[in-house]
Amino acid sequence: MTNYRNNHYVPIWYQKRFLSHLEKDRKFYYLDLSPQAMTSNGRTYARNAVKRWGPPSCFAQRDLYTTQFRDVLSTEIEERFFGPLDDSAQPAIDYTADFQHPSADRDLLWRFIRYLSLQKLRTPKGLKYLSQFTQTTSKNLLLQRLQQLQDMYVALWTEAVWVIADSSQSGRELLLSDHPVTAYNSGYFPGARECRDGGDPHIWKSGTHTLFPLSPTKLLILTNLSWVRHPYGNPKRDRPNPDPFRQAMFKFTDIQTHRILSSDDVVKINYIIKKRAYRYIAANNRDTLYPELSLPKVQWDSFGKEYLLMPDPRAVPFSSQIVWGFADGSSDSVDAYGRRPGQTQFADKIRERREIETFHAFKGEYARLFGPQRRGRIYSLGTSEVTCDSAELHKSYLDGERTNRKHRYKT
Repeated sequence: MTNYRNNHYVPIWYQKRFLSHLEKDRKFYYLDLSPQAMTSNGRTYARNAVKRWGPPSCFAQRDLYTTQFRDVLSTEIEERFFGPLDDSAQPAIDYTADFQHPSADRDLLWRFIRYLSLQKLRTPKGLKYLSQFTQTTSKNLLLQRLQQLQDMYVALWTEAVWVIADSSQSGRELLLSDHPVTAYNSGYFPGARECRDGGDPHIWKSGTHTLFPLSPTKLLILTNLSWVRHPYGNPKRDRPNPDPFRQAMFKFTDIQTHRILSSDDVVKINYIIKKRAYRYIAANNRDTLYPELSLPKVQWDSFGKEYLLMPDPRAVPFSSQIVWGFADGSSDSVDAYGRRPGQTQFADKIRERREIETFHAFKGEYARLFGPQRRGRIYSLGTSEVTCDSAELHKSYLDGERTNRKHRYKT
C-alpha cells in the first residue's frame, strides 16, 4: 500500500537513475551536511553523517505535502498532483538525456521543462524560497501557491541557451542533491545574504546558470542569453524582460550537444552542487561526496571567470527577432528576450549594438582560451555544426576579441 504521507521531494524513479548497476544492494552513500547532535550518558556527539540508504529512504520528509484542515489530514497533493506529473516526466527526462539533433519533440520538451520548474520549487529548500518570495507563512496556502506557480521558470528557461554536457569520459559521476535544480551565479557566494536560509540566486539574474543532472554522466546547463552575449557585465543585474509569467518560444536547433566534461570539470560542478544543497547529497562512491578534497584552492567566482558553465558562444546564433505569418496574411514577431511589438525596449537597437560588440569580444576570448575545437554543436542548415574551426575562422575570432576588447567594460 502506497504511503502518501512519506513524501519524496526528489522522486524515487529519478534517484534510481543515479544508482550503479554494479551495486548489489542498490544503495547510495548518503551524506547529511548538518548531522544532528545526540546526547547519551551526559555526553554530546554528532550522529554518523554518512549512511548507506536506498532511494525509499533518501530525500523524503513526512507530510511535506500533506495539508491539514482542523483535525483532517489530506494527501491529495501527493496522490493527484505529484503522482501524474512524475509519471509523465520520466520519458521526458530520458528524451532530454539522450537528445541528439535533429530531434524535436515538442510534447516531451514541454513535459520536461514543466517538471524542471516544479522540481526546483518542491524541495524543502525550494518551498522555503517560495515562502519568502510569496510572503506566505501558512503551509496550506504555500502548497496552493506551489501549484499555482509551478510553471514559474518555464519562460525564462525556454529562452536560455541549452547545453547537454557529457561526463562519461571523465571517470567521475555527478552528485545527486536534495535540491537537484542548482543555481550558480558568480556574484553570489554561498554565504551571501541572498543565499542563506534556503535562498538561491534568482534565475532572472543575468549571470545565473541553472544546472540539472539528467543522469550520473549527463548534465543540463541553462544560461541566460544576456550573459552569453555580455559575460563582462554585472551578474546580479536582471536579464532583459525578466517577467517569468508569460509565453516564450524555443528553438530545438540551438541546443548545444557534444560538450565533454573533464575530470576536473566534474569535480568543480559537484562542488557547486554540494554547496547549493540544503542538507543532503548522495553518490555511488563515498569519495564523490567530498569534491572539495580534490580542489586545492576554491574561489566561488573562479568558476565563472574560467567559463566552466558557459556554452560555446561560437555556436550561439545572434538573432534579434523571430517573425512568423498566419494564413490570413497577418504576422507577429518576438525579439530575442521574448518581448513583443509595442513592449518597452522591443528589439532595442542600442542594446543590440552593444551586445554585438561584447559578444564578438567573448567569442574571440573563448577561441583564444579553448582553441579552434568546438565545445558545443548545434543544428544548422540541415547538418550538424562544425566540430573544429578552420585556421581562417579561428583567426577571425581572435581578431574580433582584439577589435572589441574595449567594449567589454560597457554596461
